[in-house]
Amino acid sequence: MASTTTLSFHFPYPTTSTLSSHSQLSPSPQPSQFKPCTVASRQNLCTSNTLSVSASRKNSTSPIFLATASGKSEPMLPPFNVLITGSTKGIGYALAKEFLKAGDNVLICSRSDERVKTAVQNLRVEFGEQHVWINNAGSNAYSYKPLVEASDEDLIEVVTTNTLGLMICCREAIKMMVNQPRGGHIFNIDGAGSDGRPTPRFAAYGATKRSVVHLTKSLQAELRMQDVKNVVVHNLSPGMVTTDLLMSGVNTKQAKFFINVLAEPAEVVAEYLVPNIRSVPANGSMKPTYIRFLTGLKAYSQIFSRLAFGARRNRYILED
Repeated sequence: MASTTTLSFHFPYPTTSTLSSHSQLSPSPQPSQFKPCTVASRQNLCTSNTLSVSASRKNSTSPIFLATASGKSEPMLPPFNVLITGSTKGIGYALAKEFLKAGDNVLICSRSDERVKTAVQNLRVEFGEQHVWINNAGSNAYSYKPLVEASDEDLIEVVTTNTLGLMICCREAIKMMVNQPRGGHIFNIDGAGSDGRPTPRFAAYGATKRSVVHLTKSLQAELRMQDVKNVVVHNLSPGMVTTDLLMSGVNTKQAKFFINVLAEPAEVVAEYLVPNIRSVPANGSMKPTYIRFLTGLKAYSQIFSRLAFGARRNRYILED
């Protein structure tokens, strides 16, 4: 199960004043001028792990604005400016490290000031000075129980973060990207339930992840309808990642089996995903993609190896 994540490319670094209002981004400051800031308000939830491209935007959101905002186009060339929300731990943090290894500029985001400070300090030791924009990631409220037992508060957190937050992030990213010659790429990260299969014990989470795929398709159709050619929305599937979110629900025989057989550490997943993500803008492609770490063939192969030869048993958790 992965965090709700959006990835997009190339935007000027935000200043403290512009972040608090969740509006336009100012011209890119020098590293010494940039100050860490936070978006802690529930109204400002921006779900996803985001690589973004942006420039200052107009206030209009009409179809005419979107269709005419992009004039001449320019190629995207590395190093990329990468914003990854929910990037203080798990898959987001692993993605941040891989982009830094590739030489890109990374902005770390979370609702927790303390987690951001810790993550930035650790990354500075390994990679040097970082630029920081604090935002929010996806949630399952760390709750694995039937829907009838879920509290109102847990359901509100899951839907607000994973669905509303993702919509807000996509909306703001498109508004910013469409105005700059290099445009942008948004990668919406899916999770358990996105393929339509049932997710018992975390039904709300699965329902929100199913909506990610639909939202991506709808945005792709809207951009085509409005003749926007410099912004593309993609899907990104990390498969099962051994994050705290996933491992907190490992208390059944079935869950232990599938996690041992199919799950991988965040670092392994990020090492595969980042080169594939970076290749999209680097190659100048403006076609929607669906990048998958755990393909159906790979999953069936690993399940068969386990059933036939006992492979991948007890990798993370002792099974009964």
